[in-house]
Amino acid sequence: MDTNNKILIVDDIHPIFIEQAEAMGYVCDYQPLIKPNEALQIIGDYAGLVIRSKFNVDKPVMDAAHNLRFVCRAGAGMDNIDEAYAAEKNITLINAPEGNMDAVGEHAVGLLLSLMNHFITADAEIRNGEWKREANRGYELKGKTVGIIGYGFMGKSFAKKLSGFGVDVIAYDKYKTGFSDQYAREVSMEQIVKLSDVLSLHIPLTKETKGLVNEEYLFHFKKPIFFINTSRGKVAEVRAIVNAVKQGKILGAGLDVLETEKFPALGEQEWFDDLKKSGKIILTPHVAGWTFDSYRKISEVMAEKLRLIIRE
Repeated sequence: MDTNNKILIVDDIHPIFIEQAEAMGYVCDYQPLIKPNEALQIIGDYAGLVIRSKFNVDKPVMDAAHNLRFVCRAGAGMDNIDEAYAAEKNITLINAPEGNMDAVGEHAVGLLLSLMNHFITADAEIRNGEWKREANRGYELKGKTVGIIGYGFMGKSFAKKLSGFGVDVIAYDKYKTGFSDQYAREVSMEQIVKLSDVLSLHIPLTKETKGLVNEEYLFHFKKPIFFINTSRGKVAEVRAIVNAVKQGKILGAGLDVLETEKFPALGEQEWFDDLKKSGKIILTPHVAGWTFDSYRKISEVMAEKLRLIIRE
């Protein structure tokens, strides 16, 4: 059996990837409902693997996948792949942040505007027979300073979307320098903490970023802030966010991601009751980068990057 051109797809992806991969000569085995232990039994027969989030590509998986040449992650984050071991095994890694960066940028803007203008609470109150104009008076973005941590595809997309609002966008990225552009100005973390009226996270989950936003970190902000997280849940401690909201240090939080996601595990967290009772926190179920449009664009980006591998 020829394993040099077979791709195992273990998650739901847009069919455009399969169409384009097969046009390149690959044979795609589309099994979006396969369980990780089942995939592990057959992974040795494939040159390629396509995943989203349910599948961890760790050392045991890569050891079992003795013919594996590439892994495609249908999304941006690579935290469910052991990148260092993949490099040792000469396995090429492909992700597609270009495919969902606009979705994330728009979602972050939507969360921010909803928080600043009390859309969720105002809607609920009216439906409950309450008409509270003063209590729902909002803030304007114009003139505010928006701090972005992480200025990759997602951070830049958010900054670009904000360019028409008349805000001062500042950005910090530990792994980049000289990235100031027409959308954002590069600053230090100290300046982010000192100047920000809004803080938005656009960083991957790593050992360094895990728990970055905690009570100590939030204590140092000079002004009350609006807080947005569309990156990874474990980057920000939920208890610290809830406490900061109670203390007035966070005026409102928009969280697309949480330290623990999905039920029943989410409902079992000690902070969940406080989280859901807060009238100043908006929650969405990890969908910032998952639109009908990005569903296709992610697959198109992966296919194009796969095509480039072939050319090398």
